This record gives sequence, C-alpha cells and structure tokens, in this order.
Amino acid sequence: MVSITDLSLWLQSWVPPDWGLAGVFASAFLSATVLPGSSELVLAALITAYPDQAWPGFAAALSGNVLGCVLTYWMGAWSRQGYQRFQKYQINNQGVHVQRLRRWGPPAMVLSFLPLVGDALVLAAGWMRLPFWPCMAWVAIGKGTRYLLLLLGMWGLLSFQ
Repeated sequence: MVSITDLSLWLQSWVPPDWGLAGVFASAFLSATVLPGSSELVLAALITAYPDQAWPGFAAALSGNVLGCVLTYWMGAWSRQGYQRFQKYQINNQGVHVQRLRRWGPPAMVLSFLPLVGDALVLAAGWMRLPFWPCMAWVAIGKGTRYLLLLLGMWGLLSFQ
C-alpha cells in the first residue's frame, strides 16, 4: 500500500514545484474542454508533494479550468454559427432542456463543475448565446468552490500524517 508520504517523496524526486504548477494548469485547462481528464488528481498530487504550493496550485487550477471553459463556450457559439451557415437552417430552441437552461440562464453555469454534464452545459451556453461574462463568473464560482473543497480536504488528510 502506497502512503501519502511515499507519493510525496516520489513526486518531489521527479517534479519541481514550477513544473507541477504548469502541469496543474494544463490538466485543468484540458479537463474543462471536451477532453477527459482529472485536474483534481493532479492538484491533489501537487499539494501532497509540495504543501506550500497549495494556494498557487489552487490559482493555477482555477485559472486553467476557467480558461478551458472560455474555449468550450466559444466552441459552442462558433459551432452554432457554422451549423446555421452551412445548413441554412434555424435551430429549434423549443426543447425542454433548452427552455430550462434559458430560464435558469447564467446561474446554471455554477453546475459546470459536474463531471461530463458540466462541459456540455458550458458548450450549450455558448450554443444558446447566453451572456458570456455572467456565465464565466458563475463558472468561476462553481469551479472555485470545488477546488477550495479539495484544498481543504487535502489539508485535512495531510494533517493526519
């Protein structure tokens, strides 16, 4: 059985803290797009190896994840524009899920932290042309809360060593 201390020592021997922050940012960015990934695992590994990098790791994960959501939002907006241009077809916005997202609006983006559903939610917000800045503010709140809970949980785990 591998302990947190063993994992920490192994990571410290292979990865300097600056590379770890870049890795957290890259993982968070890619995880926020339609690509699969787990930025939480990378952030937990960084905090385990370098506990003093917890807040910089939080900032790297949050900024990478929000920037990835910006890309996903615009992918949705551009795909709608391309679809309409090439298909000469107007989108039917009468579906129950579309109406629900329209009713909730940008505050629904707080759920963007959810696995699988969150990426689709941000993509749909771009597709539906929901207001960009309010959407990104709610995305940041949801994802920031998730990373903060992870950070607090890791501090609790590391305090038991």
